[in-house]
Order: sequence, then structure tokens, then C-alpha cells
Amino acid sequence: MQRRDFLLGSAALAAAGVLGMPSARAQAPVTLSFWHAMSGALGERVTQVCDTFNASQAGVRVEPVFKGSYVETMTAAVAAFRAGRAPHLVQVFEVGTGSMLGAGPAVRQVWQLAQETGVRLDPAAYVPAVRGYYSLPDGRMASMPFNSSTPIAWINASLFERAGLDPAKPPATWEETATAAQVLKAKAGAKVPLTTAWPSWVLMENYGAIHDLPYATKDNGFEGLGAELVCNAPAYVKQIQRILDLAKEGLFVYGGRGASGDQLFPAGDCGISFNSSAARAGFARDAKFPFRAAMLPYDPSVKAQPNNSIIGGASLWAMTAPNRTPAEYAAAATFLAALAEPKADAKWAEVTGYVPGTNAGGQELTAQGYFARTPDAEIAVRQLARGTVTVNSKGLRLGRLPEIRSILEEELEAALQGRQSAQGALDATVTRGNKVLREFEASMRG
Repeated sequence: MQRRDFLLGSAALAAAGVLGMPSARAQAPVTLSFWHAMSGALGERVTQVCDTFNASQAGVRVEPVFKGSYVETMTAAVAAFRAGRAPHLVQVFEVGTGSMLGAGPAVRQVWQLAQETGVRLDPAAYVPAVRGYYSLPDGRMASMPFNSSTPIAWINASLFERAGLDPAKPPATWEETATAAQVLKAKAGAKVPLTTAWPSWVLMENYGAIHDLPYATKDNGFEGLGAELVCNAPAYVKQIQRILDLAKEGLFVYGGRGASGDQLFPAGDCGISFNSSAARAGFARDAKFPFRAAMLPYDPSVKAQPNNSIIGGASLWAMTAPNRTPAEYAAAATFLAALAEPKADAKWAEVTGYVPGTNAGGQELTAQGYFARTPDAEIAVRQLARGTVTVNSKGLRLGRLPEIRSILEEELEAALQGRQSAQGALDATVTRGNKVLREFEASMRG
């Protein structure tokens, strides 16, 4: 890979001018600390992005630092801010957005950076389903989308063919999915006809988005504090009851909380797995069978035409610190602008498996023939662009959302074990989750 493949440089080469330097070579560059949560091959890609940017101009030097998991990275950044040593930029997972918005003076939101520095950071450049998650209700962008994914269905083509199913025509509705699971079990002997990773994100949060259902009041929390969960409404109860019924028939196999279900699909005995679109690279490495990607199923009795799904992944937040200079904020804005360049965004998506966050990045991949060569990679893009983004399909802006997800999955497990009903599981989730929201709000006010 050429070092300059990632970034074209129209934004990068403007760094010296943006920073007000008479000559980029006349003085030392502004150094930015960039804390991230990407390890392994993805961490290497982050380093390549920074190295390429650094080589493209002389006014700014970005130093990437791996800080551990998403939770560890955000926790470290908060602690560093309190100590007066916050990084210039930090990668925060999407469910940490509400907490970062509540951080007040600890962050410089993207719209503020653009306003203060004059660097163009245009929300309209981004895919609506992506920018909506990281924007304020009035459309101003709070953080910069970085790595975005969405859950899709992964199809074991070998098991489908053995069962007499066409992997090129995957089930589109939940009813078709249940039928396919039955056939996979009966005719192909699939030990795991259907499963999911990230149960809360896939089975509930994205189900709500696709069917335009509110998950919480106050526009799913986008309007600010005071939101209450409403995910125990009849359509959600129907969804969980469907999962319980499939599990009782041996058609749905629970893989565990969070990412625990990741390993079921590449093992080869799973017919359909709901998982992140970003799982493609791992599946390509580990699966010893052909597989296909498909959109998540929908229920036409709830919504005749499905909406967009919502994203996962992370965004980049600019942080503040005592004595941080205007030149440093301008440097941060310049780097963010460079990441949004079409060729840079397209290259990032191609080498990582994440979806292109910008409209132009997706167009660049199309023009390069990437989607024609790798049609599975386009499934997530098409699903994110499906329908019209509504207040119910932008995502969730709830404090301590990871904890609420754990609560839901704990209650789902109790229902799968026969210890409570679908309605009971979701009622308990709402009661316990709302308590978490009230505690979060108290901490924000106190």
C-alpha cells in the first residue's frame, strides 16, 4: 500500500495555512495526541492513516496511542481531562455519545471546531444514518464519524445449498427467516439454524429503527435528559416472543451477551447469524465455507416497508485542556477534515470492512468497481440508506446505554430459561433501565 493512498491531501496540504504558519517548514509542527481503541490489524490501519497524513504536510503531526477497549479508552480520556492532560482527539464508541455530550467543557464539538477555526467540517457530506447519530437535534455535528458499521445477516451458503435454499435469495422477512431456519435444521442438519451477536443492538434497537418504533421518549433521548424507555410496547414484546418461540423449537440458539455470539458462525454449523457488517474480515479469515451477506429481516405486519438500520462503531471527539492553543484546535480540525476526503474515506472502508461514512466515499468505491467486486460489502451501505431516517431510526442518545443493554440481555436470558414471559422481560428492562437513566441524569446535574 502506498503511504499516500489514504489521504488525498486537499485538506491536509492546507494545514500550514489553517494554522497561520508563514512557512510550514520554518517551525516545529503542531503535535496532536490521538487516543484510540483499535488493536491488531485495525490498530495498524489507524497508524497508517496517521503516518500518511503526517507525510502529506509539515504543519501537523498526529501521534496515535492505543488505550485499550472502547470503555477503557473513554475512561482514560475522562480521567486525563480531570488531570488537565486530555488528548486532542479520542475515539469513543457510539453508545458513549450521550455521556460525551454530557461532558460539557471537556469537549469541543465538531460544529464549534469548524466555527472557531474556519476549517470546513460539513455534516451534509455524511450519510444521513451516520451523521444523525453524532449530531444534535438541530443538525449540528457533535463528533466526527470514524468507523461505522451496522448489523446485517450473514448466510452460510453451503448449508443453504444443502438445505435446498438459494443463498442468493436470502429471507427478507421474519416469517421467511423462521421458515429458512426450519429447513436448515431439518434438511441440512444445522446445529445453529439462527443466532445473533449483540442481542440488544440487533434484536431490539435495530428492530425499532427498521420498524420506525420509539425505543425511548424524547426522540430516543436526542432531545436531552429526562428520556424514559418504552421498549416494552406490544411490537417489541412480539419480537421477543418470536425469539422465545424460535428458541423453544431449537431454531434460535442464544450465543451470549455482547459479542459472545461471534464465534458461532465461522465454526460452520450456523445457517444465519446476525452480526456487525464489520465482522466480514474476521469471517473471511476464519470461515472455511462460502458465505453471503443479506439485510436484516423485517416484519411487514409492523411496517410495510423497512427503514434504515442504525450504526455501531465510533466517532472522534476533540477534547479540551488548560492552555490548549487555537493552533492545536485548528490542527485537530484539519486532521478531521482530511479523514472526510472521499478517497481517504473510501480507502478506510476498503481496508477495514467498515462502511464509507461519507456519500462521496461510497461513490468513490462504486467508481473504483469495489462494490461490483465485493457485493457483500454494499449490503450494509444499502441497508443504511433504505427508507427515510426518522427520529426513531437515528439511534439512541441515552446515558449509560451499555449498562441498559446488559440489563436487557440479562432479562432476555431469564425469559429464554423459562423464568419469565416476553412481556415480563421487557417490563423489567424498562423499570431497571429507567432507574439507570435517572442515576445518570443525577450525576450530570450534580
